[in-house]
Formats: sequence, structure tokens, C-alpha cells
Amino acid sequence: MTTDVKTVNHWIGGKTVEGVSGNYGPVTDPATGAVTTQVAFADVDEVDAAVASAKAAYATWGTSSLAKRTAILFKFRALLDANRDAIAELITAEHGKVHSDALGEVARGLEIVDLACGITVQLKGELSTEVASRVDVSSIRQPLGVVAGITPFNFPAMVPMWMFPLAIACGNTFVLKPSEKDPSASMKIAELLSEAGLPDGVFNVLHGDKVAVDRLLEHPDVAAVSFVGSTPIARHIHTTASANGKRVQALGGAKNHMLVLPDADLDAAADAAVSAAYGSAGERCMAISAVVAVASIADELVAKIKDRAEKIKIGPGNDPTSEMGPLITAAHRDKVASYVTGAAAEGCEVVLDGTGLRVEGHENGHWIGLSLLDRVPVSAAAYKDEIFGPVLCVLRVDTYEEGVALMNASPFGNGTAIFTRDGGAARRFQLEIEAGMVGVNVPIPVPVGYHSFGGWKDSLFGDHHIYGNDGTHFYTRGKVVTTRWPDPSDAPAGVDLGFPRNH
Repeated sequence: MTTDVKTVNHWIGGKTVEGVSGNYGPVTDPATGAVTTQVAFADVDEVDAAVASAKAAYATWGTSSLAKRTAILFKFRALLDANRDAIAELITAEHGKVHSDALGEVARGLEIVDLACGITVQLKGELSTEVASRVDVSSIRQPLGVVAGITPFNFPAMVPMWMFPLAIACGNTFVLKPSEKDPSASMKIAELLSEAGLPDGVFNVLHGDKVAVDRLLEHPDVAAVSFVGSTPIARHIHTTASANGKRVQALGGAKNHMLVLPDADLDAAADAAVSAAYGSAGERCMAISAVVAVASIADELVAKIKDRAEKIKIGPGNDPTSEMGPLITAAHRDKVASYVTGAAAEGCEVVLDGTGLRVEGHENGHWIGLSLLDRVPVSAAAYKDEIFGPVLCVLRVDTYEEGVALMNASPFGNGTAIFTRDGGAARRFQLEIEAGMVGVNVPIPVPVGYHSFGGWKDSLFGDHHIYGNDGTHFYTRGKVVTTRWPDPSDAPAGVDLGFPRNH
């Protein structure tokens, strides 16, 4: 362990717990490339300690009143709102996104906290009386126990808030394993939950790598696992956790397409393409990374996108004039750049090449500019792979039908969009497209908190989408109770081995 940078440790049992494994990972400031923090990596024993803390807390939290749970969540919501700037600053310092984007992330996370504050409505059961003579049937939902969340680097505050507010509102206790690349936001959230009065052990934070993840996936006291990340890891999470008898929701990668029809408002479409492709430096699973231009509008649309992209100001996230920040690591920057430098050889027309960008005064930062590739063949790596950076591919088709067929052939099915003035075409698109989230003249159709987020095909493993009604169902399990009470005037009826009579 070094002493010249700060150390992020674990949060177990309501307090900071120093890592004991001796393993640490570096956390860099993406704008400078400097290592500013080290984060402790948990070993198996530390994972077991966090799960044990959560299991002990569940003994009382799982049977606590809804009134108590929601009262704490309301206090947490107020604290989160009051500290949104501080959390955004932590995100910018470790992820690199501009401050306004980081604030937007916190705001979207707050939506799920709002939903959790109203959990009493979602947890109401059902009752049918007199299904047979003096027989009633009721359905109730109960918590699972200890649940875990494994979250990515691109939204270090929002994605955890897609999970834990609903999980603990439903009566579960939670172990969070955030990305080791930007761990500080999760620790601030843990402190605010404690300040709101959440009992010790209900929410725990473990930092680490594959050792911590694999132990959570196999731990016998973890009942369910939520994950957001790349498709290969989502598939591994789903396979491994399911084999260990756990409920799993694992959200994977994406290659989100935007279909632009000839009747579309091309200025609006170009604005949307630039914001959706390059916002947050393209490091989001809902980024539009492929524009499918139909028929004659392609040349004009590409020109409009290029004109707008060239005006985007790239710089440190804490500079109020910056519109896009750096990428998370130098290795990721180099990987993203490789798709652009190899594009021409695969048949793409490189309209904008952002790989040579440098930012004065921050020469060691993880910088890359905006890249735009036109006439991209479906065989090109830039089209087939999830790049997770500011690279936009334009594909050209002759008809609506050809565009939809191209899009449906993708192994991913996360989000998609259509830009058109034709309501009939939009209606047809939303029924025919094979994706879990669809935008009509909306480039990034992330659902509001009371609807659920999730894709199809290789973008989702497991049966449940995240947050919304699916989130509540994921973090609870149903129970049906059939009850018969004898009327006080009844005489003993004796033994009856048949089914209850319905008539």
C-alpha cells in the first residue's frame, strides 16, 4: 500500500473497513492520467464478512415495517438531493465525464429512489374471498434475503441506484461490488444511507476484481445477483450465478441503431445523433453507435452530423466549457482508437478521425476526439463490436424494410430509435423492431423509473428487466396462501381427503 494517494476501503456493517488482502488497484484522473487513489481489493474472507453482515441485518430488516423502510428512504432521498454536486464531482474526478453529465446521472438515479419511497403501493398483495365455501386465497410478496449488485464504471452512481433502493425497500439487504475504476461515489452513497438511519449491515460496499465477483456468484447466502456490463461478462454472471441457484438479472452490451427515414427532420435527427453518439464520450450502453440512413437523405445527414461534431468542445470534466471529457483509461482509449485507424481498410469512409486529439495542459489525459465513419459495411469491426467510445457509424440502405432487417440481424437488442414524421411508419417500427427499448424521435429511450429498463437477445440474460415493476418482482418472491376458518356455529366436519368443494 502506498501513502502518497488516498485509499478507498470497504463499507461493511455500517462503517469503513480497511482492506486486509494487501491487493490494491489504481484509480486515475482521466483528464491528467495521474493516479489519484488506490482502492482495496477484497479477498474471499472479506466478501464472506460483508455477506455475513448483510445476513445478520436481514434478520430484523426483512421483517421491519414498510413505514420504517420508506421513512429512511425519504431521508436518504433528501440527503442525496442535497449532495448531488458532491457526488457529481467524485464522478467527474474518477470517470472524467463533464459535471453537467454527472449531475444528470445522479438525477436519473434519484428517480429510482423516488420509486422506492412509494414501494408500499407496489408491494400490495391480492385477495380473493369465497373461492370455495369459507375459503379465501391471498397472494403476497416477500423479500429474498441477501442480494448483490455488480455495477460498471460508466455510471458509478446511477446504476447502483437502479438496484439497491428497490432491493432494500422490499426488505432485502444489499452487497454492492462497484467498478474498481471509479469507486468513490458508492462510498459517498453508503455514508448518506447511514446518515439517513439505515441500520448497519443493510447496505455494504465491497471493492475488488474477479476474486470478489466470483465469490459473490457462488456464496450460498446470496439469493440474487444484479449486473450491468458487457455481454461476455453478463453471460458469465448469468451462467455461474444460475448454476449456484441464484436469481439473476444480467444486462449486457449493445449496438444501438437509429433509423432515419427520408421524411425525417434532418436537423433534429443530426442533433440527436451527435448527442446520443458522443454524449458521455460514448461510454454508455444506450449510446447510438449506428445511424441507418434510408435512401437519398444520407449525404445531407452525414454532412449535418459532421458539422455539429466538429464544434463539440472536448476538455476536462471540471471545466464548465467542456462538452465532452476523456475516456476512463488509457487502455480503453487505445482500444477505441484502433477501430477508427483500422476502419478504412475494412471499407469504411472516415469522415472524421478523432484519434489524434490532444488537450493543451492535459497531454497525459485519456483523450480522443469524435470520429464519424460513413458507408460502413456490416462486416467491419467498428460495426460488429460494442466500441463504448465516441465513434459513430453510418450505414446506408435503400428502404425501410432493408433498414429494419439490418437492425434485426444484430445480436444485440438493447435500445433503438426511429426518426420520421410518419406515424404509421413509427407504429410499424415499434412492433417490428427486435429491441427492448424503442424511441420514436427520441434518440436515447431510457425509461423513466416507474417503467423497466432492459434489452433483448444478447443485451439481457435472465427474465427480469431492471427497476420499475420488474425490479420489484425481481427482489421479491410470491407466496399464495389458501385459508379456511370454520364458522363458530359449525360442528366438527370430520376428515375429508378430497379437494375443497367450489360449489
